[in-house]
Formats: sequence, structure tokens, C-alpha cells
Amino acid sequence: MTSIRKGLLQFIFSGAYMKRWNDKLRPTELIEIDKQAHKMIVAWLLCQVSAVGMTQAERLALEEQVVQGGIFDYFFRLVVTDIKPPILYRIKDNPEHYQMLAKWAIAEVEPHVRPLGTEFWEKFQAHSLQPRSQGLAAEILNAAHLYASVWEFRLLKPFNTYADDELPYIERIFTEQLASYTHIPGMDILTSGLAPQQEGMWTSSSVRAFTANTPDEGIAPLGTEGQSNIPVPALARFANLCGQLRFQKRWSQTPRIPETSVMGHMFIVACYSYVLSMALEACPARRVNNFFCGLFHDLPELLTRDIISPVKKSFSGLSELIRQYEENELERRVLAPLRAGGHSAITTRLGYYLGLETDSEFDETIQANGKICKVDFTALHTLYNSNEHDPKDGEAIKICDTLAAYIEAYTAMRNGITSDQIQQAFWRMREQNAKRTLAGLHIGALFTDFD
Repeated sequence: MTSIRKGLLQFIFSGAYMKRWNDKLRPTELIEIDKQAHKMIVAWLLCQVSAVGMTQAERLALEEQVVQGGIFDYFFRLVVTDIKPPILYRIKDNPEHYQMLAKWAIAEVEPHVRPLGTEFWEKFQAHSLQPRSQGLAAEILNAAHLYASVWEFRLLKPFNTYADDELPYIERIFTEQLASYTHIPGMDILTSGLAPQQEGMWTSSSVRAFTANTPDEGIAPLGTEGQSNIPVPALARFANLCGQLRFQKRWSQTPRIPETSVMGHMFIVACYSYVLSMALEACPARRVNNFFCGLFHDLPELLTRDIISPVKKSFSGLSELIRQYEENELERRVLAPLRAGGHSAITTRLGYYLGLETDSEFDETIQANGKICKVDFTALHTLYNSNEHDPKDGEAIKICDTLAAYIEAYTAMRNGITSDQIQQAFWRMREQNAKRTLAGLHIGALFTDFD
């Protein structure tokens, strides 16, 4: 029996406090949940490319292994946060030392994760006890982790060049590691966005080009095109573009501790959506779809910025106008370039997560006879909760979105930030959800548990 508790929600959210590269000079704060979101977006892209030619069952199995592995890695990371990566890698090279660390980490995580059920808990233990997991899913996660780390490194490198003698070592390690993952389908395309090469491939020698700083060395700045002689492929451009959601802060007019970005929020909603799906006894396809729907649900805000609900509802028709603008910009800047780059399957899947066929990502949907159909929650949960229907929740994702915002407000108030906007939002979300249930689950209890 899967149980979701306040402690688990706070544990997942705690990555919002974790600062990355905190021994380096940084142009902006780099936060763990932002990195995790970027990692999982890249992992999803690699899954889509790698799954070409697979059966539906094989693709689904790969995606769920990636989702679960990503969540397990994050949980482990939350409790070993004080260990710098180079030290952790050395520990992993010593089986005896790693087993000691892993068993300690598992014990720390147990109170939060064990209530999610015996099967999930046993998978987490088995995953954590292996210093280096094997298989395509593990390689995709490792490659995506590396991509997100290199993306961050390129941001901070210019600020540390003259004061940090550790930079050349980090640079060399990244160079070697990037070259070791180019065999994964799609990885060569994604890394070309970090450093476009004439031949479109990374090798142990050409990969060093990602460390260049000047435009005349052929390196396109992150998230841009046209500043290099070599165009950035659509898939790489999309991964770069998603990374910019790290810089968009939520509740932008209201001070909070900790601040959360749109990207970090997306990862929190994705994790909440997956564990809520487990509590609902959702089928594997539904669990995976809900995770990725949560992960991408605010992607249009890359194009319009985070607009708070009171502003969206300030006059009749504004919310619909914003939605229309988001869809137009999403088509122009994201979907059309991906299609033109030969990634129609990815745009179709992304459109399914974003609810483009039904005009809302918060609609329950299934696929029948090749068409996307909107259904209500009861039908989804009772009639279509099986892999062949490719079900995706709407109300459950909205609940998780609200829960994430609610915990953002709660945490800010607990940390001494008590603005009118935060207090009003907190109590409004609490009152609106205090009596809510979903398929027998008392969702309201999760909200009223925070006081």
C-alpha cells in the first residue's frame, strides 16, 4: 500500500536549498532541483531517440527505468550533498567504502521512501547499492547528468578562469566523459549544442572545443543560434532553450527563501505526480506520462515568463489570450524547429503532455484508434487505466502543481517571509483543497498537514 506523507513532500522539495558549485564564483545561483529538471528533460530526449525501432512495451519499460532511476539518484543525492563529486567518484571506485556510504544513505532516506511501498523501496535499495548501474537506462541517465553539469560549467567558467586552478582538471574530466557517451543515440546531437563541430560529432579530441570562449572559435553561446558558422541542430537548441528556465524565478515580485525557478518547480511537480500516480495504483504508462507531463507542464513559460494566477484572471478573456499566445510561440520557437529537424515524433509526444489537442495540460486524456480523446477522471481511473490506452491524468497533475506552489509558500513563511501575497496564496490554496479527495485518497489531508 502506497502512502504519501508530509515528510516525503518536504524531502523532495529540500533540493531547492541545495546550491551547486558553491565553491565557485557563479553568475547566478545554480540549484539542485534545476539541474535535476534539466537532466530529466535531456534524458527524455535521449529516450525518444533511442526508442526508435522499439516496440511500445520496450519503449515504456525504458522510460520507466529512466524515471525511477532519476528519482532514485535524486533521493541519494539529497543525503550525500556535502560530498564533492570528485570525492564521491573515488568512493565509488572502492567497493567497500561505497557500500558503507550507500547503506548509511539508504537508512537516511528510509523514513521518507518506505511508505511508498515495498516494491519501490526494494528497487531504491538495489539501485543505491550499485556504484555504477548497467544498461541503456543507466547510460542515458549518466549522459543526461553529464550534459546538465557541462551546461552549468560553461556558465561559470568565464568567471573562474583567472582564480581557480581546479578548472583545468574539471575541464579534462568533462572532456573525457563527454567523449565516452557519444555512442548513445542522440547524444552527439545534443552535445553539438554545447560545441558545434563541423562533422557534428564529439570525439576525444574535438570535444575539447566546448571550453572555447570566443565566437571565432566556432562555439555558439548557450541557447542561441547565428553566432557561430555552424547552425545548432534543433534537438540541441531545444535542450539549451529548456535550460533557460533555470533563470526564471517564480513569484518574481515576492521575496522568498528559498527562491524557486520555473525549471525547479517543474521537477518537483514531476516527482509529486509520479508518487501520487503510485498511490492511485496507476498503470506504468500512466505513471510515466504523469511524470513527464509534470516535467513539461510549464514549458510555455519559457516564452511568456511566469504569470501569477491573479494576473491571468484580472479581466475576462486574459487567461485565454495568454494561452493562445503561449501556443503560437510554442509552435514558432519549439515545435516547428523540431519538426523541421526531423523530430516529428518528439513534437507529437510533447504536444500530448502539454494538452495541445484539448487546450489544457490538465485534462485527462487517452489515445484510441490513433486519436487523442478527452475523458473524465472516473473513466480514466476505472476504464482506461492500462498501458494500451496511454492514459494521462489532468486533475492529479493540477493537484501536484498546486501542492508544489503551496509548499513554496509554506516554506517561505516558515523561513520568516510573510508578505501579503504569500499568505493570501497559502490560505487560498489550503481552503480550496482542504476537503478534496481523489479516487478515495484524501488529498485535503496533505494540505491541512502543513500548519
